[in-house]
Amino acid sequence: MKSVFFLHGHERAITQIKYNFEGDLLFTASKDKEPNVWYSVNGERLGSYKGHQGGVWTIDVSWDSRHLISGAGDCNCILWDCERGTIINTFLRGSPVRSCGFGYSGNLMACVTDKAMNHNSELWIHDIRASPETEVARMGITPAMAAGRCMVWGPLDETVVTGHQDGWIVQWDIREGGRILNKKDFHDKQVNDIQMNKDMTLLVSASLDNTAKLIDLESFEHVKTYKTDRPVNSAAISPLHDYVLVGGGQEAMRVTTTSAQQGKFDAKFFHMIYEDQFASVKDHFGPINSVAFHPDGKSYTSGGEDGYARVHYFGDDYLKYDFDY
Repeated sequence: MKSVFFLHGHERAITQIKYNFEGDLLFTASKDKEPNVWYSVNGERLGSYKGHQGGVWTIDVSWDSRHLISGAGDCNCILWDCERGTIINTFLRGSPVRSCGFGYSGNLMACVTDKAMNHNSELWIHDIRASPETEVARMGITPAMAAGRCMVWGPLDETVVTGHQDGWIVQWDIREGGRILNKKDFHDKQVNDIQMNKDMTLLVSASLDNTAKLIDLESFEHVKTYKTDRPVNSAAISPLHDYVLVGGGQEAMRVTTTSAQQGKFDAKFFHMIYEDQFASVKDHFGPINSVAFHPDGKSYTSGGEDGYARVHYFGDDYLKYDFDY
């Protein structure tokens, strides 16, 4: 690693990290109610988004960096003016929002809610140009399936992919009102995270079954498996090389009785084709909850249970290395 700097603007565990399309802004969500935005180049904090009354589980930013959405344990999904930090609309859900995201156009947003307080887990689709009461589609997840935990949009606002508590991954057709296109049990335990590659043809899933899996989005077939010796909370695909980054560690509730070395809180790098681990980075003092590559592939950021986000810049050896197939 060439350099590392720490971002400390949260009092509690970081839940998700997102870069904007250009990569100059970095967004962090945490259990302390206030998402933060930072300059990715030097770690300067620009501000916080104040409005939630519960821990924020998920965030996403539109491609033009005009809008930000966040979902929290207060059962609200809030649409923000990204530049001013003001609330544009609040979408009240009946249960905590576990995941949310913007579509390809930046006009559609989706959110997945938890099964709680006598409400089923649901997938909601909204057009941000309409009123909060107007929904494009609303799909019930439970009781037919286990509750949703994460989601990501497919290409051209046509599909949404959700990961579930029982290890299933489901592809929904938004054009036909939420019809299920594909549904497969890729994992044995809960799916914690799903992220797309740069051209949106592949996705990588992270699961509590100690694996991350590469899935072809068009055929919806499992392609590769990256095995670890710890629960995987997040995984990302490098936009520069054929590499996959995974982060996780021992459960947060057991961290107080475990050293950093025994808890396995390091981030691991795998070759995407050969499934071999070739590097690891030890930095956090608790489980890694979220990882994200910079859009140019020259750095990555990890956020952990310790409340820190760490920005890692790759050295010249990494950037110039060309794998011999």
